[in-house]
Amino acid sequence: MITVAGVFRSSERAQHAAVDLRQAGLRSINLLIPGDTASEVSEVPTIDGEQPGMGKAVGTVLGGALGMAAGMEIGAAAATILIPGVGPVLAVGIAAAAILGVGGAVGGAAAGAALEKDSTIGLPADELFVYKDALKQGRSVIFVQAKNDDEAAEANAVLASVGAESIDAAREEWWIGLRSAEKEHYHALGGNFEKEERDYRQGFEAALRNNGTGTPDRTGSAAYCRGYERGAEYHQQHRNA
Repeated sequence: MITVAGVFRSSERAQHAAVDLRQAGLRSINLLIPGDTASEVSEVPTIDGEQPGMGKAVGTVLGGALGMAAGMEIGAAAATILIPGVGPVLAVGIAAAAILGVGGAVGGAAAGAALEKDSTIGLPADELFVYKDALKQGRSVIFVQAKNDDEAAEANAVLASVGAESIDAAREEWWIGLRSAEKEHYHALGGNFEKEERDYRQGFEAALRNNGTGTPDRTGSAAYCRGYERGAEYHQQHRNA
């Protein structure tokens, strides 16, 4: 699976993007919409000839399950999930519910069952924090888990055509939000953040990809190792926040 993601400043634009993706023949589409939107978000429209179906909600969720006519290839799942530090988030799609479950909102057994499916393969672990940061800012996230390069290219083309912000751009905003605190921390350790920020950030993000476990590659620079240690701390502090 190849994950292709886009960020939107409004839930309406994200929903329109989902329709366009489905009309392009893509099926493994997932939506994350912040706020108390259960009464505002309409059913995700199906393409002509496709009958809507009530999806099975994944596990036990906080805030209650919301059935939606998603018609996803992998089977629909829709739930309003309460994320500490973010608030209620409407998650549509099994992968969407699963990644939030990894963050602690959904029971571990439910998340594990979802992760057994091919639907969650290929999702970069560190993107969870980028998604949560975007949601905290009131933005909606849509991501497609493409089966191959051709599907990924099609998904990228559709998202670009509807003006989606790339996940890389969202990642930059996430880092900018952390940068001042990390600069202060690194200076307190005697480091030169302005000169060594690149290595420090690479270590920080590597720790997130490893779910805050393990040790840094000792062949890396001192800045990389310190960034890795700091990233591991961040993961532990923010995985359920």
